[in-house]
Amino acid sequence: MTTQKHDFAAPVQIEELAPVARLSLRVRPDHRAALADALGLDLPARIGDRAALDGREALCLGPDEWLILAPEAADLIADAAAVYPTAPHSLTEISDREITLRLSGPSVLDLLATCCPRDVGALAVGRGCRTVFDSATVTLWRDGTTAFRMDVWRSFLPHVRNLMALTEAELAAGL
Repeated sequence: MTTQKHDFAAPVQIEELAPVARLSLRVRPDHRAALADALGLDLPARIGDRAALDGREALCLGPDEWLILAPEAADLIADAAAVYPTAPHSLTEISDREITLRLSGPSVLDLLATCCPRDVGALAVGRGCRTVFDSATVTLWRDGTTAFRMDVWRSFLPHVRNLMALTEAELAAGL
């Protein structure tokens, strides 16, 4: 008797995550430590490095720029405002600007490679980066070998989701 095996699992799982507070921080390197102390969260100096503590995450996007995620924004904003006189900075809440997708599965790198010019496979687990997915600016967080989060501007989400659906169909067909 011949037994035929079928793999009905999707090659990539895409899930829209619940909203979180999202803040954009710009601060000169000489004031970075003061802001880190005020926020209770390390602000990594190396671009692409991440730090996490008590549900808060910081990703260094540039020499003076961090993306901060947290369960809520009010306390972070108040804590940063308290050190503004001695550590001038720009802290902007951008929570409504982006939606986060969780991407996982055995073909996630193939899906990302179809529309992302960056070598995403070279991005180490625990790091992040700003890049593009087709024409949409996105932020990628690599959470595992085959697990990513992608922050997409809300207005670009339909375009990104349509491209992902097309790519998923191609991957499922073995193309």
